[in-house]
Amino acid sequence: MSATTLMVQGTTSDAGKSVLVAGLARVLKRRGRAVVPFKPQNMALNSAVTADGGEIGRAQALQAAACGLEPHTDMNPVLLKPCSDRGAQVIIHGHPVGNLDARAYHDYKPVARAAVLDSHARLAACYRHVLVEGAGSPAEINLRDGDIANMGFAEAVDCPVILVADIDRGGVFAHLVGTLALLGESERARVRGFVINRFRGDVELLRPGLDWLERETGKPVLGVVPYLHGLYLDAEDALPREAEASAAPDALKVVVPALPRISNHTDFDALRLHPRVELRFVRAGESLQPADLVILPGSKAVRDDLAWLRAQGWEAGLQRHLRYGGRVLGICGGFQMLGRAIHDPEGIEGAPGSTPGLGWLDCETTLGPQKRLERVQGTQVLGREARVEGYEIHAGVTRGAGLAHPLLLLDHGPDGAVSGDGAVAGSYLHGLFDAAPAAAALLRWAGLDEQDAAGEDLTAAREAGLERLADALEENLAMDRILALLEREEAACGR
Repeated sequence: MSATTLMVQGTTSDAGKSVLVAGLARVLKRRGRAVVPFKPQNMALNSAVTADGGEIGRAQALQAAACGLEPHTDMNPVLLKPCSDRGAQVIIHGHPVGNLDARAYHDYKPVARAAVLDSHARLAACYRHVLVEGAGSPAEINLRDGDIANMGFAEAVDCPVILVADIDRGGVFAHLVGTLALLGESERARVRGFVINRFRGDVELLRPGLDWLERETGKPVLGVVPYLHGLYLDAEDALPREAEASAAPDALKVVVPALPRISNHTDFDALRLHPRVELRFVRAGESLQPADLVILPGSKAVRDDLAWLRAQGWEAGLQRHLRYGGRVLGICGGFQMLGRAIHDPEGIEGAPGSTPGLGWLDCETTLGPQKRLERVQGTQVLGREARVEGYEIHAGVTRGAGLAHPLLLLDHGPDGAVSGDGAVAGSYLHGLFDAAPAAAALLRWAGLDEQDAAGEDLTAAREAGLERLADALEENLAMDRILALLEREEAACGR
């Protein structure tokens, strides 16, 4: 029998939809309910590899963990990975179908809609509750036609909606009232209440505003979630809001260029949490700061991002960094940049052509239509025994003599390369720092002492974050009202 479905939509991007769904999922799991996350359409460059060998948004993998489930492609049937300001790679049920610009994707939406409804039906047949995350805002007038991400989906499956807004941005009442005003009559009726997110201070001082909001809209405020400082959860896409810093004055300094199409920056979460590491993202217009280790991250548009890096003057900064004894590590697209050249004869990531690489590893990469999607494990880092875990998401094949000196030994064979002088290394493995033994081996290579290199268990930190979030929701939300929404929907279904 079909499950009950509850959708969380937001007044803006990054309002707290992903976090609220994850927290509610953990609350329901703790109460013994079979719950599954779902996001019809996601636009993000942070992704995860699923148990069924596909690719979904990272936030849905986090939400799956909150439910105690392995991630599956049905949890995010449509994933858009921007490769330019006008176009994106379209991934349906975990696998790419091609690059489309906005107009072409609009024409493709009937196919995407069918994929969304098929996935929702499969999940609804297996779980008691489906918690759905919207995308961006439901009030984007230009995106209403053929919508499958917000109210279009809610109307299609006839589900109630909770609307969340971020008070830390300012203008929270205008966001909520304005969003309602831009919805159709049936859509407004679907909104069963509001959640205000990231509040700092005494909630009683906010009470007059909450009372006004309820009178003005006729909708209940289901709760005010406090700003949870230091909460660790995998980010959906945006770079971390809070400063990346370490209290240790002699911490290992790690710098990551924030490329325009940076992908899977969650690769660096373990470093952000490490007590002996100071991690900083360097952005456009800034110079590369003195560091022990510079990491070139993954990229959805490797050649374009390499050209951008050079335009920032950072190639010279990297050369200077190496002359002074620093280390450079490349992950996935960053690994490709470190070789002699990147070839894209079929225009997989942009205009066909070739781009000279940085030339510090003796290898070249050719991009092709086949994307490698696999979870992997391994046993060695830099020739030393160390447990490795991670995942591969890439469309390139790298060849060259430099691969004879691999960075990792994985269960399926060697991975990556290390330069002859040992100062430069690259790997295709995302999540390279997630397993503490692998992280410790890499940080020793970068300059940390043996006793300081051991770091955070990322899985334990994620679980602690989910439990803390669920506790906060239990304390600050009207959970009885939210559960009543689900139970009322069950009753309507005759369950």
